[in-house]
Amino acid sequence: MHKAQVTIKDIARELGISPSTVSKALKGHPDISSATKIAVRELVERWNYKPDPIALSLKGGQSKTIGVIVPEIVHYFFSTVISGIEDLAYDSGYHVMFCQSNESYEREVKAVETLLSSRVDGILISLCKTTSNFDHFRKITSDGIPLVFFDRICDEIETDRVVVDDEAGAFDGVSYMIKSGCREIIHLSGPLNLLIAKNRMEGYVRALKENNIRVKKENIVKCDTAEEARMVVPGLFSRTKKPDGIFAVNDLTAAEAMKTVKHLGYKVPDNVSFVGFTSGMISDLTDPALTSVEQHGYIVGKEAVRLLINRIEAKEDFPFETKIIRTELVVKGSTRKGG
Repeated sequence: MHKAQVTIKDIARELGISPSTVSKALKGHPDISSATKIAVRELVERWNYKPDPIALSLKGGQSKTIGVIVPEIVHYFFSTVISGIEDLAYDSGYHVMFCQSNESYEREVKAVETLLSSRVDGILISLCKTTSNFDHFRKITSDGIPLVFFDRICDEIETDRVVVDDEAGAFDGVSYMIKSGCREIIHLSGPLNLLIAKNRMEGYVRALKENNIRVKKENIVKCDTAEEARMVVPGLFSRTKKPDGIFAVNDLTAAEAMKTVKHLGYKVPDNVSFVGFTSGMISDLTDPALTSVEQHGYIVGKEAVRLLINRIEAKEDFPFETKIIRTELVVKGSTRKGG
């Protein structure tokens, strides 16, 4: 038999019996003769028959598969989230289908279409930077598929969410720099259409205000990639009043900004302190090691799956839940000691 996938119908046709007889034989049904069972099993083995999981899901009402869409699988935070998702999903008897939007709205829309056509039982999503139209998410909920947003969420759609306490994390990081003597602190910000970027900026602003430091618009700069850091940071140090602290929206931006500042001849942390956001592998590879806000991605992943499976398996509706994951400032060598 030379086919991409052997079906029960193929086996039935070859043996001259009905598909239902083949199905019963595979399940060891007492109504089926021993000779028929042996013939079916021999052919199944010879043709390497594997049951179609989608067909099985249609019969059972559930595919026991959940879909996940992340902006970047290689990003340390999202890789730890994925680990948490996989561990709890596996322990709960679910398979996982992963899609990567690669920060593209068009790819995110196509990923949603792919997961819906694959008949997943539920979907976990973290938005890409460029998403401003949410019709593809509304399609998920209108189809009756449970949806959970994590980290980068959509405020316009009412559903379960898992978020990191970004505002508090940013506040803690900037407050630590202020206690160590920093007064001219730059915030390298993400795009403010993302709630996480907005919340981290608000934490930065609150830390300045609570320490009676004037908030300057020119000190909040859109810069959330290594490429942007290489272009933006030199200009910040051409100012008359030089920065003495930089709080970056993520570790990768912080690391590249630190590298650039050192090339300009400044010492870290003696002249400039740095705080990032993620506290992943990058924070240990910089010189000095980067002080950063720990997001606890593994916990985010597990909580997102827990909310999704609870929704999938619920017998009746219940109120949507927002789970907030607390952050932790991990102090390393890129900041002077706080007072």
